[in-house]
Amino acid sequence: MCLTPDGHPADDRDSPWQFLVLIGLSNFNALRRRLGRAGSATLIEAIADRIARCIPDAVARPSGPSQVEVMLHAAGRVGLDAYLATLSEALVHPFALGDASCRIKPMLGVAAARMPHDDDIRLLEEAEQALAESQVEGRTVIRDMATRTDRLDRLTLAQELSEAIEQDALFVEYQPKVHVRQQRVSSLEALLRWRHGTHGLISPVEFIPVAEESRIIAPLTLWVLRRVIADQRRLATLGHAQRIFINISGMLLGDQDFVREACAIVIDSGASIGFEITETSVIRDPDSAIANLRAFAAMGIAVAIDDYGAGLSSLSYLKQLPACELKIDKLFITQLTSSHRDPLIVRSTIDLAHALEMEVVAEGVETPATLALLSVMGCDMVQGYLMSRPIALDALIPFLDAQAHQATVAPSPPMPFARLATRARA
Repeated sequence: MCLTPDGHPADDRDSPWQFLVLIGLSNFNALRRRLGRAGSATLIEAIADRIARCIPDAVARPSGPSQVEVMLHAAGRVGLDAYLATLSEALVHPFALGDASCRIKPMLGVAAARMPHDDDIRLLEEAEQALAESQVEGRTVIRDMATRTDRLDRLTLAQELSEAIEQDALFVEYQPKVHVRQQRVSSLEALLRWRHGTHGLISPVEFIPVAEESRIIAPLTLWVLRRVIADQRRLATLGHAQRIFINISGMLLGDQDFVREACAIVIDSGASIGFEITETSVIRDPDSAIANLRAFAAMGIAVAIDDYGAGLSSLSYLKQLPACELKIDKLFITQLTSSHRDPLIVRSTIDLAHALEMEVVAEGVETPATLALLSVMGCDMVQGYLMSRPIALDALIPFLDAQAHQATVAPSPPMPFARLATRARA
């Protein structure tokens, strides 16, 4: 049942607020293949129409081929919670399109602004950034303009990021890669996090481009490398020898100073490290990038190709890269059991990678059914929320302790990794 927010707490005496909600569909590609272009356009219109009926005060309209824009107003900031609850209830039910019925998987990005304001452009930019973050983090993201007046000042953000590097004010979370046949955690991916003193947790989607633009991506990556090596030593003392992969910006693959310093750090430490790079990052300077990747591989640094299939994948580059792993982008994995074409793409990619003597990692594995299908296809490793979300080192240790004593990867019954990760964070 659709319920319109119809009031606020008696002590909500705040000034009026405006909310811009952008709704994207994480399963849009699968729906478009099923419904066709005209059918998917009709679906987006149906979503906007349902929202307008459930929240009469809202202005809801399609704002792109896979996106709906909703403008809302409330007497106070607390009104947003009621609106989001109504939206959640409205979007959970299937949509009937002629003879077809389909369910959507909405992702919400919200910008909130105190009225009056005259910066509609920034309101839209904040909502777009929130939607991008929600797609990465798998949850609704709200960006509050009232408390982020200087957040889009990229020069300030760059300066504060430099200070965070110097002051050791960043942290790293780890997400396991689980080997399907060996039934064990085979390696970890390190994911950089920044909790800003004023703005709270800032998404890498926001600060990594700032680091690249301001040319501090090299010291930032070297900070991550040193932190990962220190954490790896701690894990080893506890009986968990794990290779840890670090994401490397394409800007750094042609940076000889970075390459020399990174190699020196790895050699001096004797650490077991892997570098994850996107295939498109090689295009910047292919000769230097391929030469440096080969140098990394020669000294024992594993090279993984990240987000394969998300960009313009090229076999001419793929065959030249000294990679031992190929990671299939989660875009294909999340739709694996609901699409006709994605299984064909994934299976052919697995066969191609094996022919090139690479192991395959499937990103974004969230359901036992997806895991079962990947196992049948011969996928080597899986990574995603079914096994574990990214977790801090202190939560990772009991997670690894628990999985070390039992066989935890099996297509059926569902794996207990998610439960282990939940207990580890508790």
